[in-house]
Amino acid sequence: MSERVCVGSAADLPDQTAVDVDGVSVLVVRYGGQFYALRNNCTHKDVPLLGGDISDGKITCEKHGGKFELATGKARALPAVKPVRLYRAEVEDGQVYVQPL
Repeated sequence: MSERVCVGSAADLPDQTAVDVDGVSVLVVRYGGQFYALRNNCTHKDVPLLGGDISDGKITCEKHGGKFELATGKARALPAVKPVRLYRAEVEDGQVYVQPL
């Protein structure tokens, strides 16, 4: 299993940031007081999710409108039908860590 990647201080992180985990861009999202981590690409056309609107526990792809649940990765709006890969996001000693599930 891959090692955890320290993203930064929980207090200082923006609501969305992208980090590299084993050569993969991972989107870290702060929403509702929790951190979520998912692969930073829409499964519809492989465009980054970074910068997409976040509401109701979902992120919307800016390019075509596909939506994904932050907690499960499930696709919730067409044209996206495949889930996005999730990563574990943990806060320890005030730092946010991400690692593959």
